[in-house]
Amino acid sequence: MAKLETLTFGCRLNAYESEVIRNLAADAFDEDVLIVNSCAVTGEAVRQARQAIRKAKRDNPALRIVVTGCAAQTEADTFGAMDEVALVIGNHDKLRAETYQTMRLDLPVTEKIKVNDIMAVRETAGHLIDGLDGRARAFVQVQNGCDHRCTFCIIPFGRGPSRSVPMGEVVDQIKHLAEKGYAEVVLTGVDITSYGPDLPGTPSLGKLVQQILRHVPDLPRLRISSIDSIEADVALMEALADPRLMPHFHLSLQSGDNMILKRMKRRHAREDTLRFVQEARRVRPDMVFGADIIAGFPTETDEMFENSLSIIDEAGIIHAHVFPYSERKGTPAARIPNQVPKALRKERAARLREAGARKLAAHAATRIGLVERVLIEQSGMGRTEQFLPVALGGGRAGEIVDVHITGLSGQDLTGVAVRQAA
Repeated sequence: MAKLETLTFGCRLNAYESEVIRNLAADAFDEDVLIVNSCAVTGEAVRQARQAIRKAKRDNPALRIVVTGCAAQTEADTFGAMDEVALVIGNHDKLRAETYQTMRLDLPVTEKIKVNDIMAVRETAGHLIDGLDGRARAFVQVQNGCDHRCTFCIIPFGRGPSRSVPMGEVVDQIKHLAEKGYAEVVLTGVDITSYGPDLPGTPSLGKLVQQILRHVPDLPRLRISSIDSIEADVALMEALADPRLMPHFHLSLQSGDNMILKRMKRRHAREDTLRFVQEARRVRPDMVFGADIIAGFPTETDEMFENSLSIIDEAGIIHAHVFPYSERKGTPAARIPNQVPKALRKERAARLREAGARKLAAHAATRIGLVERVLIEQSGMGRTEQFLPVALGGGRAGEIVDVHITGLSGQDLTGVAVRQAA
């Protein structure tokens, strides 16, 4: 019996889309097929995808490999030139059922690249899935693409222009997931705080969140993935008062230095971030924050780096997602003359991660003795509303339990379930 597998690199949106692909292509092939959903955020992500493709073909020479995703969109020729690859398809076509219904894997080399102009795409369809296999929470795509042009980022050329899924489709999908028993849904996209201007009535992300909370009362937990805080609207801040919206935002911060932020072509300043976290905590005192931070962006001096280091403490960043800067061909930042040495980038990234780990440990220690509502992800492990990992030695995946936090084990909280909460 033919077997279809997917291999996913990169973001939560890619994980969601891989599940869509799995559903669309489930019965399309009479041979073993691996669909690689690639990431283009860094050169390392592209290298890892190519390495995985070569290994998969060595392990199973009869395997037919299809490559899609952002790296396939931006570097189609790179993957098309690989002997191990049977077909390269673009980001738009990967989510169309007809792609798999008509797919041929015996094309000559000159025809195996099927990548269209992603910048011409104007609609994002809402794809209904029953959550992600083996996961307690479900991800729902509400937006795709990006209209901004940060100087370090290749993703707009992999994802195309910003486009939103209509509110009604999003609400209907989340109703379906709640009915299927999912206790937590995560809203995801490429730039979700840009949600809505392309839709009738120009709704905002905050309005969408309010509609979900209003019309899906049986959903216990709604979580938002990475946001650009400068785009956060009044309605989103108002929605924070609802306890079903999880008190955890992941910020697209990138740097804590104003000059570097300007050179990145970001639209916020350091002070904007600090004001935002202060206002969010005023509305929701238990609010916590994660952040993406790039270490060693071109021209970054020691003083500029210290500003990124210090904002972890000042903003209270407990979930620090740190990247050493990676040149991406075709981006303005790659052409800046004053590139920071790679060894120094790695050193600075390590220091940022250490600062984030200290902040996380300090915050986790404040939870000892409290009772937290924990979503069980797998037997014996779960996450609090603030997305802190908890080891509790039992529980059924997908249920929410009240857990008395008793201590720390490494970076995980430990606790004992006291009763079922939902």
